[in-house]
Amino acid sequence: MMTDFLTYDAKVAVLILAFYICYRLLLAKETFHRVNRLVLLGTAVLSFLLPLCVITMHETVVAPRPEIAIGEVGMAVVDEVQEPWWHYALPTLFIIGVVTTLGHTIVSLVRVIRLIRKSEQHPLDDGTVVCVTDRPVSPFSWMHYIMMDREDYEAHDAAILAHERGHIRLHHSWDLLLVDTLTALQWFNPAMWMLHQDLRAIHEYEADGAVLSQGFNARQYQYLLITKAASIGGYSIANGISHSTLKNRIRMMIHKETKRSHLVKLLALLPIVGTALALNAETVTDYQYDTPQKKQIIKKGKQNAKISANGANEIVVIEQEVPAQQQQINPVEMPNGMKVGKTVKPFDVVEQMPQFPGGPAAMMQFLAQNIRYPETAHKAGIQGRVIANFVVEKDGSITEAKIVKSVSPELDAEALRVVSVMPQWIPGRQNGEAVRVKYTIPVTFQLQGSEKPAVSHVMIGPEHRGKSKPVEVVIDGQVVDAIAMSSLNPSDIESIDVEKAKDGQPKDRIIIKMKQKKE
Repeated sequence: MMTDFLTYDAKVAVLILAFYICYRLLLAKETFHRVNRLVLLGTAVLSFLLPLCVITMHETVVAPRPEIAIGEVGMAVVDEVQEPWWHYALPTLFIIGVVTTLGHTIVSLVRVIRLIRKSEQHPLDDGTVVCVTDRPVSPFSWMHYIMMDREDYEAHDAAILAHERGHIRLHHSWDLLLVDTLTALQWFNPAMWMLHQDLRAIHEYEADGAVLSQGFNARQYQYLLITKAASIGGYSIANGISHSTLKNRIRMMIHKETKRSHLVKLLALLPIVGTALALNAETVTDYQYDTPQKKQIIKKGKQNAKISANGANEIVVIEQEVPAQQQQINPVEMPNGMKVGKTVKPFDVVEQMPQFPGGPAAMMQFLAQNIRYPETAHKAGIQGRVIANFVVEKDGSITEAKIVKSVSPELDAEALRVVSVMPQWIPGRQNGEAVRVKYTIPVTFQLQGSEKPAVSHVMIGPEHRGKSKPVEVVIDGQVVDAIAMSSLNPSDIESIDVEKAKDGQPKDRIIIKMKQKKE
């Protein structure tokens, strides 16, 4: 019995290898992320189903009726044949591999569930739940939960939230559960592990596309991914930011969209399916004797009747009433998901995010020109990053301004004052209509030396990530600051790697190597 299953699993391994090679050669570099995701999931499942699909062809042979003679019955003694050692070794090795691989998935799942249960949970309007922990952890999503540490939560970075919501909306967690389970049965197959890795990369491509489709600046978002590359991960069952696929993700963002005509490459998968079915086909011989017995076949129809065929077989047709068709009830859909009589809450993320007139650069210039360093805070040497949150109304006005991360009353009051005098924004839009949207601005008050105070506005930067996760960025052997990082062109990146902190090196390092420009 176990030998039959191992034979079946070997056929599955061959099919996965054939499908994956076809995918890598023809589809891996295309920008059809949704199609590629369905191809990988479909071929993984199809590889397990095709060996079970046996096409049976029947061949009829006419033969004389055999005569059975009753005589003496003889008995033969058969010596017991000892099975070879590998009949026991291979099943044992296979079961150990399945248990180990599946156990790793279960342990990762338990760790995620325990982390979610111990976290501080904040439900959102769309059904997702933001889970906040004091442990340093890279943002990730699982089912309808978004996990992030307190520092990322207080920063209220809309791009991170949009990225993880993209994973949830596209149901990527179910993909990982399915493929992790199938991988346990194919733990010995390198093609299955590579398929698993490519599927996770496609998940990130889709989530990145969801962020950029909502109007986020591509350069700032790529910069955010680079600064997050050194974050702590370790949950294989969840979707999170990883530096291993970062270069390919940036390349996909700037890659020209593939023409729809390239979808014809999918036809290359059909010969694999046809070959598998042909090799798995069987021929069954049906013997028909000279004097067939009289049979009666009952068939349902509209009228009672009896048909004779060659005097041997009779087909009896019995009348049957056709049941009435059930009526289909079309559900009533409410526009924009809004309920009558309830107050419309502001959105956290929409298709088109609100924007300061002139864009982020104009907003930074406005803040630099209008914020004044409070004298009392200057004399006391108080500095830090204040995070202000407000709502951009449908007409672009600013309301409900508040401080979500405080430094001191003086700096908090100055940040709120400038937010309140900002000009009207370009409102956010959802389904083509203007809606109320929450927005967050981090404002850094920093004293430069002992003479002149400086005020700056930054989206995110290595030197502003807090003491819990210190990190520095090294480009071509030189340590750079946030200003140099913001001017970096992601398309010129050759490779990205992360070097964890060692003895004598207090910070994690993001090592970036740029492409060499030709003279």
